[in-house]
Amino acid sequence: MTDDHLYRRGVGVMLLNAHNQVWVGRRIDETDEAWQMPQGGIDKGEDPWATALRELEEETGIPPHLVERVADCPERLRYELPKELRGKLWKGKYVGQLQDWYLCRFLGRETDIDIATKHPEFNDWKWVAPAELPDLIVPFKRDLYRHLLHEFGVWL
Repeated sequence: MTDDHLYRRGVGVMLLNAHNQVWVGRRIDETDEAWQMPQGGIDKGEDPWATALRELEEETGIPPHLVERVADCPERLRYELPKELRGKLWKGKYVGQLQDWYLCRFLGRETDIDIATKHPEFNDWKWVAPAELPDLIVPFKRDLYRHLLHEFGVWL
């Protein structure tokens, strides 16, 4: 038996622009400089790819027709929350997330990006070099981001 039930199922999107830079948003709920790629939880009965497109649009305003699916991470990746956050997030039900990750290409213009969404998660955004990602994310997600850089490296 696995411990997968202890992890919230989710998805993440590494979105590349035409210059192979990665989209990151600065979290609205963090006091530190915490940037991350779009991600979110899978609703009951929802397909992971459909979730990725929904989350991307909910967080960035980018509609699905402006996104090209380039690659899928071959395995689900997990991260664990620090002990001090476990009781605060997701009503204490999970110790972390187990995520499907997708590498995508942004086909639109910068004016198609709008983080002032119905339920904003970010207060700023930017394009960064892939190698910068681990230094921008909260420490407990750094290994996951490093793994993604390895898995998607051939396209970066």
